[in-house]
Amino acid sequence: MPDLLIELFSEEIPARMQRRAARDLKKMVTDGLVDAGLTYASAAEFSTPRRLALTVEGVLAASPTTVEERKGPRADAPQKAIEGFLRGAGVTRDQLEERETPKGAVFFARIEKTGRPAADIIAEVLEHAVRNFPWPKSMRWGTGALRWVRPLHSILCILGDEAGTEVVPLEIDGIAAADRTAGHRFHAADRFSVTSFEDYVSKLKRAFVLLDPAERADAIWHDATNLAFANGLEVVEDRDLLAEVAGLVEWPVVLMGQIGDDFLGLPPEVLQTSMKEHQKFFSVRNPKTGRIERFITVANRETADVGATILAGNEKVLSARLADAKFFWDNDLRTIEAVGLEGMAKPLAQVTFHNKLGTQAERIVRIEALAREIAPLVGAKPDLAAEAARIAKADLTSEMVYEFPELQGLMGRYYAQAAGHDDGVPQACEEHYAPLGPSDGVPTAPVSVAVALADKIDTLTGFWAIDEKPTGSKDPFALRRAALGVIRIVLENQLTASLTGFIKKAGGLVAENSEGAADPTAGHYAADLLSFLHDRLKVYLRDQGVRHDIIDACIAMPGNDDLTLLVKRARALAEVLQTDDGENLIQGFKRANNILTQAEAADGVEYSYGADVKFAETDAERALFEALDRAEAAITPAMKAEEFGKAMAAMAALRAPIDAFFETVKINADNATVRRNRLNLLSRITRLCTSVADLTRIEG
Repeated sequence: MPDLLIELFSEEIPARMQRRAARDLKKMVTDGLVDAGLTYASAAEFSTPRRLALTVEGVLAASPTTVEERKGPRADAPQKAIEGFLRGAGVTRDQLEERETPKGAVFFARIEKTGRPAADIIAEVLEHAVRNFPWPKSMRWGTGALRWVRPLHSILCILGDEAGTEVVPLEIDGIAAADRTAGHRFHAADRFSVTSFEDYVSKLKRAFVLLDPAERADAIWHDATNLAFANGLEVVEDRDLLAEVAGLVEWPVVLMGQIGDDFLGLPPEVLQTSMKEHQKFFSVRNPKTGRIERFITVANRETADVGATILAGNEKVLSARLADAKFFWDNDLRTIEAVGLEGMAKPLAQVTFHNKLGTQAERIVRIEALAREIAPLVGAKPDLAAEAARIAKADLTSEMVYEFPELQGLMGRYYAQAAGHDDGVPQACEEHYAPLGPSDGVPTAPVSVAVALADKIDTLTGFWAIDEKPTGSKDPFALRRAALGVIRIVLENQLTASLTGFIKKAGGLVAENSEGAADPTAGHYAADLLSFLHDRLKVYLRDQGVRHDIIDACIAMPGNDDLTLLVKRARALAEVLQTDDGENLIQGFKRANNILTQAEAADGVEYSYGADVKFAETDAERALFEALDRAEAAITPAMKAEEFGKAMAAMAALRAPIDAFFETVKINADNATVRRNRLNLLSRITRLCTSVADLTRIEG
């Protein structure tokens, strides 16, 4: 079976587009081949700044001949219907076969499609892919109509096996497919021919091109870390930057440069952000001091002066960039020295948070009040939590954060330290935004926890108060992320608190200073917001293997606004249901509940109390009474002590006596008193079990 090699060679493709483009090329070509009947063994895609490449191994030499039988209209159908079928099937009237069926005589067409050579199919598929490629942005050049991300120079498209290699006949807007490509723009610009994928990779490497982006990234990281280590330093790991830089070069040459002494006093994160965002440089740290002292840049060529000229130019540009950062830093420190962080935050009174929720300054007042309420429950001093809340967003007015928005919070910590704040306040300035994503850590320091929760609860409550809730996939104010943040902070810090109380407190603050905001104390939205948090909790726990019906069974219980206790109950129930006793108990409970429900509906009464052991007629009944007494004696104190594991275990111990009861006892006894007593006994089973969790919601 032949192998296919495709290369689309162009001017530089933006690094951020390369990986997706290579995947798109693979999908469009392989899907097209399969749709046309050409199967293959394997495929792999590659990219460099100037080329997309695809290798497809084990392609069929030709598509197989296929025969399809298609059922048509009845033989006595109108002529127009028959003619329409003939056109669709691509056959003539004399090619139709008439057959008798239970519905009468029907026409059938036998459609034979002759196989086609692979080269013809590949040419069609590749041309369609090129002309319809889904670039985020594309351009036209010259006088042609073809669009590509950058001007497309050549197409390499060959099909080869042991017998030899052929160029697939293809021309797109004057660009004819060939077996030739070019190497590195500066080191090996002459074109050369290739005969296979292995030959292609080998010749590209000799022409100073590493085809595989993973190989380029590995080479960059290997050389960078070795160079840093040789100087007693270490490279700050940044996988996103590494992937981006690997997309900027075809022949990576790693160079290490100096940072001017004037800039070494800047916070390391400022140096790292400035170098990454503006120059695509890696930061090099002194492990003894933690300071960023050097940088790594990756050139796309080797030079006679071993990169000296390149480094000199980079250092000059970097000095200009860092001079700006130092200017911002010094100006911000002068502002703090003059008016403090609370003075720095005053311009937030002119910044609108939302037209219905007031300014950022008004929001800070709400967060401060809410942080005071939360502080005692998380072990923080209310005055410290309030202090942190007042200055936590002051850095939003700083020149540094205006230039580098991604440093918000982090600069707040540095500025709080510079202003003399301590006792966890600077840490809270940085951490109150956390967690920003599912893999981020959550704050654990008490002041940080209080401000982080206050910030997120105010956000959620405010937007619920003005009825700006997420809909479908739309969540412009990142409320799902805020809800997950609340959930993770509460659970990972094992906080036990009523969220409903905080929501109503926050809602009252919102209603005081916001137009059009509802009052949660009137019950307008507090319950709905709690339901939203429960939905996010289900997603969070489902990813950890807890079934949704188990969570529902626990949400249905009182106190469900204490997420820590709710999850503790759910995990205990999940653990019990993984045992045979727990699984079978559910069946017994459901049987008892079903019989009881049907009897109450038929009799028009409620069998909710009054079961008495003196009316028991069998040993199984008496044993069940004793088992229920033991279980209740264990479950009641366990639930009060919030020892859900003990309560669940006591409930699971009912499995055997309940099974024995149903096996030997007839519920609907002829004696009305005995029947009523047995139904009341079933009521006691369901009442005791549902005191632990709402087992009616458990599936299966």
